[in-house]
Amino acid sequence: MSDEEKMEVISSPISTADVDHLAERVFQECINMLGGLRRLTYYRNLTWLPSLAEAAYAVVLKGELFKTNREIAKELGISEQTVKNILQADEKEVERFIMGEVEKVDEHKAGGIAKLAYKRVKKEKGIFIKEEELDVLGIAWALIVLVRLKGADFPLDREELKTRLKGTTIKGVPAEEIIKKMKFPVKSPAEVLRQIRELTK
Repeated sequence: MSDEEKMEVISSPISTADVDHLAERVFQECINMLGGLRRLTYYRNLTWLPSLAEAAYAVVLKGELFKTNREIAKELGISEQTVKNILQADEKEVERFIMGEVEKVDEHKAGGIAKLAYKRVKKEKGIFIKEEELDVLGIAWALIVLVRLKGADFPLDREELKTRLKGTTIKGVPAEEIIKKMKFPVKSPAEVLRQIRELTK
């Protein structure tokens, strides 16, 4: 057994609920580092976003709850090797990558981005962003949509999207009303965000 696996957690600095909030905040900071949500909506392919979300959670679980790679892998449903890749990612190399175009993010790059984002978030006075604050920034709807789209198989038809976004409101408009005006099938999460953004201007 490795030293890491022998490590015992005496107490957790934050609660599980706070971990979720912090991971969401780190994910948002990742988006900011990549040029912001508006820039991301122009990419044709955002299939790497789940990897970025996994990396944000992995970094937070390690940094706040001191979980082992094995524990993180089990909790997130990914391999221990993926967790290792995330946590050992070279942040300096990723900083250079961020300066260029973002077309593909594997666990190495996602891990580096998440680690940089985590450090930035921890330096801030207010670690957590409340949903109301996200609304003010105009990005809460996009985060909700991305979460609801997790695990979806693309291309996506109208009925599947309606099921996934059922009960949500986007910029004060029921998602069902917006979906009625969208063109289908949609080929990627980026296309979903792009169409919604265009229809709610």
